[in-house]
Amino acid sequence: MDDKSNKLLLAFVMVFLFAVIVLQYVCPGTECQLLRLQAFSTSVALDPYRAEDETPAKFIPKFNFTPADLLRKVDFNIKGDDLIVFLHIQKTGGTTFGRHLVRNIQLEQPCECKVGQKKCTCHRPGKKETWLFSRFSTGWSCGLHADWTELTNCVPALVDNKKEIRQRPRRNFYYITILRDPVSRYLSEWRHVQRGATWKASLHVCDGRSPTSEELPSCYTGDDWSGCYLQEFMDCPYNLANNRQVRMLSDLILVGCYNLSVMPEDQRNQVLLDSAKENLKRMAFFGLTEFQRKTQYLFEKTFNMNFISAFTQFNSTRASSVEIDEETQKRIEALNFLDMELYEYAKDLFLQRYQFMRQKEHQEARRKRQEQRKILRAKHLIHKEETDNSTNDYIGNVEKWR
Repeated sequence: MDDKSNKLLLAFVMVFLFAVIVLQYVCPGTECQLLRLQAFSTSVALDPYRAEDETPAKFIPKFNFTPADLLRKVDFNIKGDDLIVFLHIQKTGGTTFGRHLVRNIQLEQPCECKVGQKKCTCHRPGKKETWLFSRFSTGWSCGLHADWTELTNCVPALVDNKKEIRQRPRRNFYYITILRDPVSRYLSEWRHVQRGATWKASLHVCDGRSPTSEELPSCYTGDDWSGCYLQEFMDCPYNLANNRQVRMLSDLILVGCYNLSVMPEDQRNQVLLDSAKENLKRMAFFGLTEFQRKTQYLFEKTFNMNFISAFTQFNSTRASSVEIDEETQKRIEALNFLDMELYEYAKDLFLQRYQFMRQKEHQEARRKRQEQRKILRAKHLIHKEETDNSTNDYIGNVEKWR
């Protein structure tokens, strides 16, 4: 039994030595070994973006998107006139993401953030004008939590006067936003309002004017709605928390703004949903609160801008601490049925974009390895030819000496 084991061990050692000799002959030196080691380590490395969330190992898409829909890579010229515009929807984690934009990006000229001040100065290199339009850089210049309808009409007019428009007609506006699971977002907004928060300063400007009190009634009397129960919050038919994400991402002019008499409710809902989906798809970038690391990855790939520190996934929030029964869960989903459909669409598009970009990244890495192998093979052939020539010259000289 010992003899058999020794023979097997000896055979294994001989095979291993033979493989090493062949490898050294095919690719001498350490370059090929390092290349193979790099390829091996890349293939076995765990996906650093998967551990943060509950993404299935094999993602199955539900919607059909074109490669143009999935590839997001903009030529953002921070030294020129391009502008990133952050559409900040309430209780989606936008405050955290907004702080990342002004405090956590590697820039030639970082944003200047002073202690005790909410706004930071984010100037372009060598210029005294901003590259970022957001709460923490320009403030609420178009109104508190301005929506898509407000921003797309306000921002271009605000940053450029008529003279500047003639001088630089090719300024690019890159709109970005963050979305969140509708139920969690709704509960978070209720808790925020319950603590006394209001958005009374929001303008809701649409088609050149703010809505009348008849078009947009208030859910409460007095200064705020502090102390309201969840049931009260859900019962108000004018509550803008309902389907907030769809409303803030759609073109409200298409449905007559806040005038509900322009078209039937079913038609209005469908127009709003279709508009929100289209606007979201055409945005330069959007992220999801539930996927912090993937959000970071896609932003970096889209704008070719890297963050200093990795995003952190906070699964424990005020919304997660609220315990609701199944009936309440279904009620909130029903109140936010448009947001539920939008989020399903957004999540699918988001994960498809992530998967698409990762595949492109792997393909590029594979192409570079193949190019390196070609270079190494060419070096080996040149080395072999030089060695053969030297050998032939030596043999020829020996013959002459004879």
